[in-house]
Amino acid sequence: MATKKTAIDANKATHSLSRRQMLGSGGTLLGGAVVGGFAGGQALAGQPGSTSENLPPNIPEWMKAPGDPMGAQLYGEPSPFEKNVIKNIPKNLPQYLSASGRTPLGDLDGIITPNGLFYERHHGGVPTIDPDQHRLMLHGLVERPMIFTMEDIRRFPSQSRIHFLECSGNPVYTKPYGKTASDLMGLLSCAEWTGVSLKLVLEEAGLRPEAKWLVAEGADAAALTRSIPIEKCLDDAMLVYSQNGERLRPQQGYPLRLLLPGFEGNMNVKWLRRLKAVTEPAYSREETSKYTDLMPDGTAREFTFYMEAKSIITRPSGGQKLKQPGFHEITGLAWSGHGKIRRVDVSVDDGKNWQEAQLQEPVLTRALTRFRLPWQWDGQPAVIQSRAIDETGYVQPTFSELTAVRGVNSFYHNNAIQPWRIDAQGQVTNANA
Repeated sequence: MATKKTAIDANKATHSLSRRQMLGSGGTLLGGAVVGGFAGGQALAGQPGSTSENLPPNIPEWMKAPGDPMGAQLYGEPSPFEKNVIKNIPKNLPQYLSASGRTPLGDLDGIITPNGLFYERHHGGVPTIDPDQHRLMLHGLVERPMIFTMEDIRRFPSQSRIHFLECSGNPVYTKPYGKTASDLMGLLSCAEWTGVSLKLVLEEAGLRPEAKWLVAEGADAAALTRSIPIEKCLDDAMLVYSQNGERLRPQQGYPLRLLLPGFEGNMNVKWLRRLKAVTEPAYSREETSKYTDLMPDGTAREFTFYMEAKSIITRPSGGQKLKQPGFHEITGLAWSGHGKIRRVDVSVDDGKNWQEAQLQEPVLTRALTRFRLPWQWDGQPAVIQSRAIDETGYVQPTFSELTAVRGVNSFYHNNAIQPWRIDAQGQVTNANA
């Protein structure tokens, strides 16, 4: 008697790869390693297909003599074989007065960005600040105006939290023509931040009830200034002095920066020197002529604050190549300024059908979330893309859906779906180009 399949059985057959499907693509298991069509394994050294005396069963050259001694590097560096994993610095942007360096998203794993690859954006160069001479002034609508040394700041109870930072021009709102994930969305990184609660510092100074905003100013040559709503300052805002376990790097605001989880990167003022409690925002350059969105009716959208839900596939992505048909893992990053990522869907047929991807733990609020989907590529041209859904229910839009609401005159806050095109040779390019 035939066994009847349930809807759940059919769904599993459609959306998941069984062990037999994976290994049936030509791969076999050898000594715990997958070789053949599944993971692209190579023949043993000495057998047809071997090209190096360092391959098994031979003894590789690096086993025949002791390695570098401890102390050869006072600050650890990556392997020389990873020398191409570096920040992506645009060639057409003057790298001093208005500079940026992008994270190589397609080369990284997990959700934490190494400090040396963390994206940077600055408006007046990177100042060299002696922490012993740096001060944070807190004044305006407070009972006790105060000036803090770095030692004073570090005496407050500390906390560490993982959050992303993203520039609001990531990518620019006009149709993006970048080639790689880094070109398009490399102004994005995630770290464990250590510092003190801004609310605690404001309580120390006696914040007055009529204070509705804090104006934050940096100690760079641009004296970058942004206005922060007091609700955010009393929620999860931090004054941070360490990143991924070590002191902030100069490019990230050493010795002190403001961290506003989920807010656009420009508001997380670096080299923080002054906080003024006021009743109205400052309407500074960076919140009027810049970092605003020109709408179709001619009005400008100001004080956008939160970065909307967004995602990008980082592997395979632009500039990469699938070497052969068969099993490949699609993986990428999702994030939202409004909280946790609830789900990520992936399409491998240009948005006609969607499959739910697996979210890698931990899934944290206002942090990058890694997603994964197993995929059998049949060697035919394909367009792959992802869309994020956050815990508020917001769904990442397509570019056409976004421009239908905001028009095409904006520059910032583009959170549209990013598709990648894969040709029959496995070459991956920007499907929007």
